[in-house]
Amino acid sequence: MTDIRGLGYLRVQTQDVPRWRELTVECLGMAEAPGPVEGGLYLRQDERQARLVVLPGDADHVLSVGWEVRDQFALARVGRAVEAAGLGVEELTQEECDDRGVEAAIRFDDPAGTPIEIFFGPVLDHDPVRTKWMQEFVTGDQGMGHVVLPTTAFDASYAFYTEVLGFLPRGAVRVGPKKPVPGQPVRRVRFLGVNQRHHSLALAPAPHGEEPGLVHLMMEVDTLDAVGRALDEIGKRGFSVSSTLGRHTNDKMVSFYVRAPGGWDLEYGCEGTLVDETYYTAEEITADSYWGHDWSGSEPLAAFVPPQR
Repeated sequence: MTDIRGLGYLRVQTQDVPRWRELTVECLGMAEAPGPVEGGLYLRQDERQARLVVLPGDADHVLSVGWEVRDQFALARVGRAVEAAGLGVEELTQEECDDRGVEAAIRFDDPAGTPIEIFFGPVLDHDPVRTKWMQEFVTGDQGMGHVVLPTTAFDASYAFYTEVLGFLPRGAVRVGPKKPVPGQPVRRVRFLGVNQRHHSLALAPAPHGEEPGLVHLMMEVDTLDAVGRALDEIGKRGFSVSSTLGRHTNDKMVSFYVRAPGGWDLEYGCEGTLVDETYYTAEEITADSYWGHDWSGSEPLAAFVPPQR
């Protein structure tokens, strides 16, 4: 059983904060909030002070992926498990915790080099969240959404998240040739969950590099109308749609993907399925989507090409 409760926040750095603001606030309808870093973009989905933080810098890359635990005891258990796995763990200072709006947190790099933070005690902002499309983001006990991380150390990364952090396998999909090639290993994207959301994390066997270090971030809203209105606004404002609207086969999400400044993708969808662990068994899907999700007009991120029907 894992101590990780869900994806808590994502912090990234970009060379183009204004364009990120246009995408996330004006198109995707997130609520902007004040934050401690001048020129930074702090984005609310719910009572948390900020779920997505976009900070200015001279390069585009992930600053930290924040995973939430229940309390200080769970935080200590995770820290001991990570240290026992041979990774260095550092406590965040009080100032750093205040910047993130949490009581306490630790950080380390996962086997692929992705900066990870584990925290507890999020600080809540009880002012109403004013979203552009009057939508509610699906968070709560499902967390912020999901992230897909690239890794060239796939076996080590998968073992770390499942055996050390306790993520649950939630299926896979093959990438590359559909039929095995003699002498070449079969590669899979593997999906991992920690709550009823089908997956809070997916690992893709792809070059990690230094920038941006993330394949995509998924955010879920409560209505298809909000998804449609966001998609219309993206077209009006000249953002590139990486993948058209479609429904995934594993988490049943109806979503589209949009390219953010700096080479990221944001997935925006609704109607995600809930997993009942009483009966769930991990499966291997053979197509990314039942319909839609056409990637033909986009250069795939991190050499990850999802299989098509």
